[in-house]
Amino acid sequence: MKKQMLSAATAVLALMAAPAFAQNLAVVNGKPVPSSRVEVLKQQVERSGRPVTPEVLAQIKEELVAREIFMQEAKKRGLDATEDYKNQLELARQTILIRDLFADFQKKNPVTDAEIQGEYDKFVAANGGKEYRARHILVEKEDEAKALIADIKKGAKFEDLAKKMSKDPGSGANGGDLDWAAAGSYVPEFSGAMVKLGKGEMTETPVKSQFGFHVIRVDDVREAQLPKLEEVKPQIAQQLQQQKLSGYQDSLRSKAKIQ
Repeated sequence: MKKQMLSAATAVLALMAAPAFAQNLAVVNGKPVPSSRVEVLKQQVERSGRPVTPEVLAQIKEELVAREIFMQEAKKRGLDATEDYKNQLELARQTILIRDLFADFQKKNPVTDAEIQGEYDKFVAANGGKEYRARHILVEKEDEAKALIADIKKGAKFEDLAKKMSKDPGSGANGGDLDWAAAGSYVPEFSGAMVKLGKGEMTETPVKSQFGFHVIRVDDVREAQLPKLEEVKPQIAQQLQQQKLSGYQDSLRSKAKIQ
């Protein structure tokens, strides 16, 4: 009977002690290391994109125990009383609180599908219309441009003359090719002359701009090839989220009394 009573008492004590042990990862020199710290480091690892495998979890636990050992030694030496430590601690505290503030704002002010659709519609309106596959030869003097137009009409290849004569190093090496682009991508003088040309047509007279004189040929015209909403939805959402956060930050600054 006495042995049974002792066994029962031992079991009760074990049950009472179990929650305390479960709350701690370890006890280092009499000081407990809370298990909650494991979860904090796990979240940091997961945010970095790494999976928390059993091996990684073991490393986290070893790291926390090692930190406690080193922290205790630092405190023994009085390093936690230095002004530098206090300043760095305050900056770290601010960083954590500000991060949590912004995360809380974004959680309570998510970007909606309607906002994404609206931003996409504005993008389409601004970038829709026609795109032009054009070539040009850029020279310094009008007479040079007129001579090039005459040579091309006589049978000289536009691409060859562009490689030889164009002052535009980017397109000149490619035979004057400017790739597909909307008219708004060019200076007004250039785009104004280009949009008047049909497929395969060349300017009859040189086009003057701030860069010099252009001979322009349009190789093809098409409707603008824009990405579908689903293709750019993540980027738009991120952009809108950043805009909301920036607006929130600006509003807090404007309300603050700074002396």
